[in-house]
Amino acid sequence: MKQTNFKAHFALFFVNVLYGAGHLLAKGVMPQFLSPPVFIFLRVSGAVLFFWILALFLRKIKISREDIPRFILCGLFGVALNQMFFFHGLNLSSSINSGIIMSMNPIMVAILSFFILKEQPSFIRTIGILIGAVGAILLTLKGSVQAGESMLGDLFLFINAMSYAFYLVLVKPLMTKYAPLTVITWVFTFGLFLICLYPPTLIDLNQISLYGFPSEIYLKIAYIIIGVTFMTYLLTIYGLKYLSATVSSSYIYFQPVLVILFAFLFTYLNWSEDYTNTITIQKLSYMLLIFTGVYLTTRTTKQSS
Repeated sequence: MKQTNFKAHFALFFVNVLYGAGHLLAKGVMPQFLSPPVFIFLRVSGAVLFFWILALFLRKIKISREDIPRFILCGLFGVALNQMFFFHGLNLSSSINSGIIMSMNPIMVAILSFFILKEQPSFIRTIGILIGAVGAILLTLKGSVQAGESMLGDLFLFINAMSYAFYLVLVKPLMTKYAPLTVITWVFTFGLFLICLYPPTLIDLNQISLYGFPSEIYLKIAYIIIGVTFMTYLLTIYGLKYLSATVSSSYIYFQPVLVILFAFLFTYLNWSEDYTNTITIQKLSYMLLIFTGVYLTTRTTKQSS
C-alpha cells in the first residue's frame, strides 16, 4: 500500500511538472503560429479523441439524461471558458504569472464552496483567503509593468482559475455517481461543442494553415494535447484513487516554482523565449503571499477531514 501511495504522490507531482513546462511551451506557439482559439480547438479536440478511444475500450460511456445539464455546465466552466481565458491570458501575459495565479485555485474553491455548497469557512481559512486574494490583486495590478506582461492578461488568467474552481465544485456530484473517465470524456465532449460555438474558432480555423511549421512547433502542440491535457487528467484520476482531494490539490503549490525553474532551463536550452526577465523579487513576494493564503485555506480542510 505504501508503494501504491508513493506512485500516487509521484503521479500528482508529475502532473504539475507537465503543467509547469506547458505554460512556457504553449506561450512559444502563440500568436506567431496559432491563434488562441485555434490552439484551444486543437488541444480539446485531440483530448476528446483520446478520451473516447479509451472510454469505448473500457465501456465507460453511459450517462443519465437528467445529468446532461450539469455535464454541459462542467463543459462550459471546466473546458470552454477555462481554456479560452487561459490561452488568451497566456498570450497577453507571462508564463510566470500564469503559474502563480493558478496556485490560487484552492482558495477559489473554498470561496465557491461557501456560496454554492454552503460550507462555512473557519476563521483561519477566512484569513488565508484574504491573504491569498491580496497577493493575487497585487500581482494583477503589477501586470504590464514588465515587458511581456499585461494587466488584461493577468485578469484573463484569474478568470480562468475561477472558472476551473467553478468546475471543481460543479463536478463533485458527478464524480460520486460515475467513473472518472466517463465524467472527463463527456465534460470534454460538451466543452468541445461549446468551443465550436465561439465564432472566432471557426473563423480562425478557416484562415490558418497547419502546414509548414517548424518541427519544434508540431512537437510543442503535441505535448500540449497529449502531455498537458490527456496525460494530466489520467494521472490526476490515478492520484485521486488513492489520495484525498485535499492532498491532491496541495500539489498545485509546485506549479509556479516549476514554471520558474523551467523558464531558466528552457532559456538555457533555447527551447523557448527568455521569460526570466519577468521574474522579480516583488513578484516572488506576491507568490509567497498566495502560497501562505493557500496553505492556511487547505490546512483547516486537512484537520477537519
